[in-house]
Amino acid sequence: MEMYVGAPCLEEDGKMLSLSPSKNKELEALPLLKNTAAASEREELFVQKLRQCGVLFDFVTDSQSDLKCKEVKRCALQEMVEYITTQEGVITEPIYPEAVNMFSVNVFRALAPSSSPNGTDFEPEKVKPTLDAAWPHLQLVYELFLKFLETPDFQPSIAEKYVDKEFVSQLLDLYNAEDSREREFVKLTNHKIYAKLLNLRRYIREQVYNIFHHSIYETERHNGIAEMLEIQASIINGLALPLREEHIASLFDVLLPLHKMNCLSVYHSQLAFCVVKFVEKDASLAERVVNGLFEFWPERHSPKEEMFLNELAEILAMIA
Repeated sequence: MEMYVGAPCLEEDGKMLSLSPSKNKELEALPLLKNTAAASEREELFVQKLRQCGVLFDFVTDSQSDLKCKEVKRCALQEMVEYITTQEGVITEPIYPEAVNMFSVNVFRALAPSSSPNGTDFEPEKVKPTLDAAWPHLQLVYELFLKFLETPDFQPSIAEKYVDKEFVSQLLDLYNAEDSREREFVKLTNHKIYAKLLNLRRYIREQVYNIFHHSIYETERHNGIAEMLEIQASIINGLALPLREEHIASLFDVLLPLHKMNCLSVYHSQLAFCVVKFVEKDASLAERVVNGLFEFWPERHSPKEEMFLNELAEILAMIA
């Protein structure tokens, strides 16, 4: 089978090397996986298709360029999504570094500068989010990687060689994308990694807390707080009793201070759910939580006061 220019390289230990877009991006359609009989040939062909999908194209500033090659890549991504979904035993060990590298090359990137101001000038109700012109292509990349994480063949002991802390850090950075469609897929990917790779759980929690702290005390905004809180709600729901000090600290040092941000309305329902879940887990926390809410009580801001009152009502109903 013919290889193509621009295949990503791997170091001897399997870690990804950074890939710059190849100057020669000519892609030719490879044979269909379903038409390849031998298992070893299918594995080789799958690897080639993953590498083919590591070639980057301009979907933003020059959407009409490389149309034939973009279509080849789109078809390859769609075919692999269907292949992983419908076939068994396709995620063999050589697939892991290639799948992780393909995802990293396409998705990990510098986000466009925010179209709205930071700090107290940020009014979320008036912001029209910027939609990513490359999203239809990026969505296929996310879908393929999610199928890879979800397949019954997935082996965490192999995956953890390639899905490491650096990978997770870059993934969490994408929570700040302005396009809500991407944030939703980042959340789904984050959730699957948290569920499958136990060795990364503590690191993921710590990194998310760091993002919250940075948003509260420095930038005073972040696009992905609501989505990250949805993951936190899932984590809190699964906590065993008695609660560990680390988790109690996250309630008082991270979740309660999130009430002070100007963009609270964007994520208050998710935040209140997390706080109430903590009280549901351990009613002895209620008094400290109520006092914490009073500490951040909004002054002369009726919509925020209403949010706080509703949250207090839920907490009081929980312990009544």
